[in-house]
Amino acid sequence: MAHKLTQRQQQLLDFLKLSQNKNGLMPSTREIQAHFGFASQTAAMSHLRALEKKGVIVRLPGKARAVVFPEDLEREEVVDIPIYGSIAAGMAEAVEEEKQGCISIDIASLGIPRNARTFALKVRGESMIDAHICDGDTVLLEFREPRHMDIVAALIDGETTLKRFVLENGRPFLRAENKNFPDLMPARELVVQGVLVGLLRTGLM
Repeated sequence: MAHKLTQRQQQLLDFLKLSQNKNGLMPSTREIQAHFGFASQTAAMSHLRALEKKGVIVRLPGKARAVVFPEDLEREEVVDIPIYGSIAAGMAEAVEEEKQGCISIDIASLGIPRNARTFALKVRGESMIDAHICDGDTVLLEFREPRHMDIVAALIDGETTLKRFVLENGRPFLRAENKNFPDLMPARELVVQGVLVGLLRTGLM
């Protein structure tokens, strides 16, 4: 819990927030010193330390302007990922392209890079159960080139499905993770729409 700030500390906090909003970055200690007319940069530093003690800023070590607000730190890795309908983990079928809201994901805990272009789909069907992907799960997918044996959302001859991407003799096809489902060989086209990067089980969200 943040403690009560002195008038000068509140002014400094307001200045930090204003600078961040206006310039997209925190002021340096030299800029703080100049703005408030402190005798030295050390005085600016001690005011920053006081704000840190009171829990209203967090200073990251080893960086000149590395001051962040705790609420930004908490939100930093949580991103909203759009859900685009559902996908068949069964025989290929048409997919709904309608965006159906978002899910907020802590991408750091899933090891997904911040700049990844990700989306989510609900799984229907049992064709991927041996890869522990079950009916009703939500899969997180990234727009990128697939590698051999990646699990992908793919458009195969006009139908969309969730399968393992297999390359044999330079020819791609799709394989289920359930021995009751056949391999899917493209007659005309095979377009990968996303590569699996995470899985959410119903009840864990």
